[in-house]
Amino acid sequence: MDIEKLKFPIGEYVIDKNPSKSTIESWIKDIETFPSSLEKEITHISKDALNWKYRPNGWTVKQVIHHCADSHINSYIRFKLAITEETPTIKPYFEDKWAELIDAQDNDVSYSLSIIKGLHYRWAKLLRSLTKEQLKRTFYHPENKSKINLAENIGLYAWHCNHHLAHIKNGLKSNNKYK
Repeated sequence: MDIEKLKFPIGEYVIDKNPSKSTIESWIKDIETFPSSLEKEITHISKDALNWKYRPNGWTVKQVIHHCADSHINSYIRFKLAITEETPTIKPYFEDKWAELIDAQDNDVSYSLSIIKGLHYRWAKLLRSLTKEQLKRTFYHPENKSKINLAENIGLYAWHCNHHLAHIKNGLKSNNKYK
């Protein structure tokens, strides 16, 4: 068993420092279609399957779904801050601790899916409206002490969607072998 492949099923994120317009549009499409791709994977799965892990010591399928709602809300807010403020410092959060909170343990993932659907609709609409100048706007991430521009961040979150979708698929295929 290759733990690294289970941890990064689509590979680790590689920053594209100079994405083309078509690359950015492709990334936005990934963000826009994530809710329907997610829904397709989780429709009609059992409560037991929601509690399967995608790798040893990893999160359950339901924790990944709830994490995507949490993470993408944070990212959407970061975009809005960067568009409306001059290099705002964003607030990191402990995603591992959030995944242990009671709401991330809920077997009813429909509410997180509803958040994701509404959020991704608005997010894609916002991203498509960004000008070349706005895509260059940045926020400061104090955890890794770097400025991140919005074009790069679109790429990161397109990857994040596909990364966690692969985790969910792997979790559902695991048949509960990772306990």
